[in-house]
Amino acid sequence: MTTTTTDAAVGEDAAGGGPGREGRARTPRTTRRRGGGLGSYILVRALLIIPTVFILVTTVFVVMRSTGDPITAALGGRLTPDQLAERIHEAGYDRPVVVQYLEYLGGIVRGDFGTTISDNRPVTEVLVTYGTATLELAVYALLVAFVVGIPLGMLAGYLRDRAPDAMLRVSAILAYATPVFFAGLMLKLVFSVWLGWLPVSGRASTDAEIELQFLDDPTGFYLIDAIRTGDPAIVGDVLQHAVLPALALGLLTAGVFLRLVRTNVIGTLSTDYVVAARSRGVRESRLVRPALIPIITVIGLQVAMLLAGAVLTETTFEWKGLGFQLAEYLQARDFVAVQGIVVLMAVIVAVTNFLVDIIAALIDPRVRY
Repeated sequence: MTTTTTDAAVGEDAAGGGPGREGRARTPRTTRRRGGGLGSYILVRALLIIPTVFILVTTVFVVMRSTGDPITAALGGRLTPDQLAERIHEAGYDRPVVVQYLEYLGGIVRGDFGTTISDNRPVTEVLVTYGTATLELAVYALLVAFVVGIPLGMLAGYLRDRAPDAMLRVSAILAYATPVFFAGLMLKLVFSVWLGWLPVSGRASTDAEIELQFLDDPTGFYLIDAIRTGDPAIVGDVLQHAVLPALALGLLTAGVFLRLVRTNVIGTLSTDYVVAARSRGVRESRLVRPALIPIITVIGLQVAMLLAGAVLTETTFEWKGLGFQLAEYLQARDFVAVQGIVVLMAVIVAVTNFLVDIIAALIDPRVRY
């Protein structure tokens, strides 16, 4: 009789009846972990780029318009009131700000960032012409950061709390805290003025630049174009001009990498699996690889720092890239050009962070959840 009652209760539970609910609550159930796959993760991260860029573009537009119309800011003291009013009307800056904003967004979607006021050039032409120089400098700086920061960070982690570790930590703090323009001036003073080893400024000497300009279909990357010429002297000249700017900008990021790698190496070496792997004779180089994974996630943040530092670095070394042109347009109060350059840099940072997220997800699947 009892068996029959129990069977009935179980039947009611299976059918969703009342008394069986208590028993069902006590029955252990296997919960399924919710998490997206790589495809959904990439899709979400890609869609997040749109609102990010939209907010950045809107912020830049509002800040630029807060000082008035760009024509008055750039040419207010050089034109008569009638000429100024005519130029403002031709550019459309006498219309409501909302209309200007919507038109600007439409232009960005079409790839039109407007026309500079000071030299009457399409902003897209400025971005293409000088963007390669900034990208080349950023690549050089990242190479310096990797070559200097990662090995020294691993060394500091192995020699924890010893004299070399203390010296490396102090050096990292100094590298990170020193302003880029001051580091650039010191490097120029030592290696260019006192020792005379390296050029003071520029991307190449005059003779080398003439050779590169007459090259068929130049890429804008001086090192690649110099290799295409087949002249070792031009390649050496380009590399010599790149050393000091790359050091000034790269040491800033190297200080961040050094401290990050040191912290992760110390944490990795103290884990149980490393101790067990050492007892089995696993090579030390394989044990510290997990400590290098966080470097990838930090690269996205460092790209923003590199672009910000490129303005001062390019100005200090007369490296004619976007940073150098941005400073020139700021002095000329050409806010149309400034707006276009800043928006491009914001897009680069957003896209770089997206790529970094994807690489991190491929290396460590846990970040997808």
